Formats: sequence, structure tokens, C-alpha cells
Amino acid sequence: MNTLHRLDGQLHLEDVALSRLAEQFDTPLYVYSRQALETAYQAYADALADTPHLICYAVKANSSLAILNLFARLGAGFDIVSGGELARVLAAGGNPAKVVFSGVGKTVQEMRAALEAGILCFNVESASELQRLNRIAGDMGKTAPVSFRVNPDVDPKTHPYISTGLKENKFGVAIADAPALYRLAASLPHLQVTGIDCHIGSQLIDLSPLSDAADRVLALVDTLAAEGIALHHIDLGGGIGIRYHDETPPDLAAYGRELAARFKGRSEKLMLEPGRSLVGNAGLLLTRVEYLKPGEDKNFAIVDAAMNDLMRPALYEAYHEIVAVDQRNAPSLRYDVVGPICETGDFLGVARDLSIEEGDLLALLSAGAYGMSMASNYNSRPRAAEILIDKNEIHLIRERETQASLMAGERLVY
Repeated sequence: MNTLHRLDGQLHLEDVALSRLAEQFDTPLYVYSRQALETAYQAYADALADTPHLICYAVKANSSLAILNLFARLGAGFDIVSGGELARVLAAGGNPAKVVFSGVGKTVQEMRAALEAGILCFNVESASELQRLNRIAGDMGKTAPVSFRVNPDVDPKTHPYISTGLKENKFGVAIADAPALYRLAASLPHLQVTGIDCHIGSQLIDLSPLSDAADRVLALVDTLAAEGIALHHIDLGGGIGIRYHDETPPDLAAYGRELAARFKGRSEKLMLEPGRSLVGNAGLLLTRVEYLKPGEDKNFAIVDAAMNDLMRPALYEAYHEIVAVDQRNAPSLRYDVVGPICETGDFLGVARDLSIEEGDLLALLSAGAYGMSMASNYNSRPRAAEILIDKNEIHLIRERETQASLMAGERLVY
């Protein structure tokens, strides 16, 4: 996070001390940098400047209304995977005509809502979904714009849980089956074939799988064009990785040059669906050390954040750098940083060298993506508040949940 720095030994995000935020809003606390968000978006815009394009932010990465609104004002479209995400995009001022709807299990109600809103495209992921969408569009007197999410069977070389482009994954349709499905879609009366989509996985560090997938998709587009099925856009998905620990993320400028070469002379608009690479390094999770618990085999730093606040370490064994907010001139000890939830899997970091005392603040970095959006209320824990920093201005963009709000929808039975 290039907006994170120390001043007089205290960690700051932009021009605000993190300790000040903890005093004002308590912990756990998600904190985001507006500058980092805007810089990440501009990096994509610059990389694709030579190619007609639309950047559709993947809402699942972080669906906070203020962040969606920020991207909407920057000109972004949105990649959604649920009716709830559509509702959030609309509430945040997003343009439905820039929304693509992905996901393998779209319900009747979600299709109706998206058709009513007038979205850009449905990324269809099965023949059954295609038929359902045609029926619903007909019932509503509308024409549904469709593309197929094709599965190019490319190994993304990432964690198996976030791999989406192999033939054994649940996503998309096999690329060999796509021509017949496009013919079927073109024959159905309430559909309009507009594009093609693929997404092979997330946290991709190597560009070669993306390039391989792009070549396979472009070859299919040319095959369809030869049959008279012309497409208006080619959506190559997202998945660009970020630095969590020692990774070297792909060079966006180089990726943009590769895409510009492939799209030179083509009529189709390029679309991408970045998520993590726009928000991941723009956010952190602030937490306080409750107890230091020494042991024979290992030492534990027990903090007030937990797996319900940040699921990624427990789910993927994902790494987040953990740093002390206040620098101490004392020897460090090795700790497992764990939360208070009654699960052995409730850990945020393993074997971290830290110079800390009880009551100190820790910052878990690169937590802007799949942090708050995956948070839960396990153990009846209210979800954290969220803060957006803009230079020296502090904006509370989501209030901390309360115990009362967690129980508001429940009823006793007498």
C-alpha cells in the first residue's frame, strides 16, 4: 500500500494516524485509501488507453456502497453475481447499462430484476439458464442481451479454490460446446447475442494463462463471425493478482500492450472485470491485541479481529502482512496471530515476528478485497465498521453492527 507510511513511528494511511481511527471508531475496523483506489483504477485506464474498452469492477471483491459510488464516478461498469449486488450498484449510482451479470445460479427473480433495470449483458453459464432467460424475457416483453461465459480449460496456476477456467470447474460452458450454444441463442426469439466472456481464475501472477485464454476466445469469436454470428464485445474477465507477501504482480502496462496488439483492427469492444487488483491493496484491517499467551511450542497474540472479519486465512491459508501500528524499540517474538472464535482455524497469521504488548494495535494489510464482503456474524459477532480516508478527511462509510441489529429480524415462538 503506497499510501501507508510511518510518521514519528506511528503508522498512517494517507494523512491520518491509524491509532486515531481506533480511538474514534474502535476495532476491528476496515480502513480504505481513496487515493489507492483511484490510482488502481487509473492504472487500468492507462493500460487500455489504446483499445476501446470498458472496465467492469467485480463487485464481489468489495461491495461497500461508497466504493461502488467512487468507481461509478470514475466511469466504471460493474460485474455482478447476484441480485443483491445489482441492488447495491443501483443504490450507489452505477449505470445499469454498464452492468454484466455473471454467476451459475441466477434465479427467476434475479433475471427479472436485471431485465427491468436494463443491464448491458447476461453472462450465461449453461443451456438451461439460456432457455430460462428466453422464457422470462418473453414473459416481460423484453429482449435479453446475452453472452456465454466460455471455459477455455486453461490452468491459471493459482489456488484451486479460486481457479475457474478448468474443465472440472463449475463455471461457464466448454469452449467446444460454445458454437452450438451460440447458434441456439441466435435462434431464440427473446435473446440478442452481444458478446462472449471468460474468467479463468483469481490472484493470477503469471500473464501467460491470460494470454492463452485470450487467444482461444478470439479464435472462437472468428469462428462465430464466419457463421454470421457477430459479437459486439469480448470480455476477458479479471483475476490480475496483487502483492500480499513476496509476489510480483503482472505489469498492467505490458498486459495492455498485449491486448492492444490482439485487438488492433477488431470491431469488438474489450471488457475486463478486475476486482482484487482495484481494491485489495487499498484497504487494511485494524485490530487490537487483547492477550499475549506464551506456550511451549508457540506464542499466541490473541486479537479482537477474527475469521468472521477476515475469512481468507482460514479459507485459503492466505497470507496478509501484519504490522504493528506503533513501533517499539524492543526485541520481537514469534507469534501466531489468532482471534477469539471457537475454531482452531481462527487464525489471521502464523509465525509472525512482532514487537508488541497487550493493547497494541496491529494492521493486517492488503485486506481491501474479500475482507468485508466475506465477513459473517459467526459467534454472534457484529461486523466491523468501515472507514474511507481521503487525504486528511475521515469518512465513516459503514457503521459498526450492533447486537440489537443482529437480532432485529428474529422472533420467539411461544
